[in-house]
Amino acid sequence: MAADSLSAPIRELIDRLGQADMMVGIPSFKNAATIGYVVRAAQAGLVQYFPDLRPVLVNADAGSPDGTQRVVAETEPPDYIERILLVRPTNRLEKVSLTYPEVDGVGGKGAALRTIFEMAAALNVSALVVVDSDLRSIVPEWIELLAGPIIKGGYDFVAPLYARYKYDGTITNTVTYPLTRALYGHRIRQPIGGDFGVSGDLVRHYLKLDTWDADVSRFGIDIWMTTEALAGGFAVCQARLGAKVHDPKDPGADLGPMFRQVVGTILRLAARSPERWLEIRGSHDVPAYGFERIIDPPPLEVNSLRLVAEFQTGSIGMADTWAEMLAPGTLETVLELATEAGTRFDDASRRLGVHGGDTGASGGSGAGGSGPGTHEMADSLAGFHFPDDVWSRVIYDLVVAVGRIERGTEPVKEGASSSRKATIDRYVAALVPIYFGRVASFVVENRDITTDEAEERVERQAREFELLKPYLIERWNAR
Repeated sequence: MAADSLSAPIRELIDRLGQADMMVGIPSFKNAATIGYVVRAAQAGLVQYFPDLRPVLVNADAGSPDGTQRVVAETEPPDYIERILLVRPTNRLEKVSLTYPEVDGVGGKGAALRTIFEMAAALNVSALVVVDSDLRSIVPEWIELLAGPIIKGGYDFVAPLYARYKYDGTITNTVTYPLTRALYGHRIRQPIGGDFGVSGDLVRHYLKLDTWDADVSRFGIDIWMTTEALAGGFAVCQARLGAKVHDPKDPGADLGPMFRQVVGTILRLAARSPERWLEIRGSHDVPAYGFERIIDPPPLEVNSLRLVAEFQTGSIGMADTWAEMLAPGTLETVLELATEAGTRFDDASRRLGVHGGDTGASGGSGAGGSGPGTHEMADSLAGFHFPDDVWSRVIYDLVVAVGRIERGTEPVKEGASSSRKATIDRYVAALVPIYFGRVASFVVENRDITTDEAEERVERQAREFELLKPYLIERWNAR
């Protein structure tokens, strides 16, 4: 990780605070509508569950123009929390809102967390809890669930365990969960959940690492934290938080940049340190802390017609790049699936009376658009199937391709994309349409079943990643 980047005003703030036992960090950007509730819940959790500790709450903001920092400053003071909880803490709760500095000219969630890490280390906290600023479901108990295993149980990293709607968390379901599980042998269900607990020892470990890059300064931070905790041999567990209600997004419309940053990070980490995963076989459960909750998460609209159309279009514009990064057999199958996706899109569009890419705003009529709804679109694509084993091979082929680039055993093309990073970025961008095809298949296959039943499909795919890990190892060693 780059050198300490804290500004003089932040240093002065740390000197004033002196020392703290526990910190809650909230990165934000344009979250004025939701962050007040998150701050109130965090303050209440600190007072209710850790009244004898010296706490501090830090909001690291990207300079939001909507008044996010003002909302944090004006949120009810700690004495209000004490009155409603009838708890009088031993120490005053300190609350700070600041604008974080960029890391090497790059801003984003990771850069915000970089500042939070450095402040936590400087204050010598025992536990750091990080929560998203767009949460609508956080309750004070979340602070205890994420910090309790560290303070009471000796764990170093607490990952969230959410109840999520079957179409929510597609990057997690299709890439980060099965790949993390197969590579590192831990079944962490939400490795990029956004809400974590981290021990002071692990914070200091993060600050010593040299694997920080531009993607980690953005959305790659969550998978970086999880991977480095596992690879570093730290004690990990999960916390049952119930349903996560936040600002969900249609994967076909909104998640492209996040996908590229998250997947680019997990691939680079795997390619740079194969010794961390080459000898691992199978996987094991990770302890889960907290009471099990029976909650129905809110539904999410997904435009599956757009997804299959993007898959088919990608096969035309990115076929050459696919040929560079996929094994010949994998490439052949993917191209066949993309052709099928195009045919099914044309048939479905005729049946539903939509034209070209005009499939309704915001994912369909259920989300306020004028076109067909999520289930109707998925039903029109019935029969489209992107097999688990093919998807596993796609991801493993990409691990091998990125490994060749990172190790310098594969020449990069001349021109604008001649650097190693640019070539890897090009490969990850070319994966996006294939990912859309895989997500479309998941939506189509699970359209008539419950979220709990769809979870078994996610587990089935994760087991396929484990079963095919010898394929990855064979290809890796044959480089």
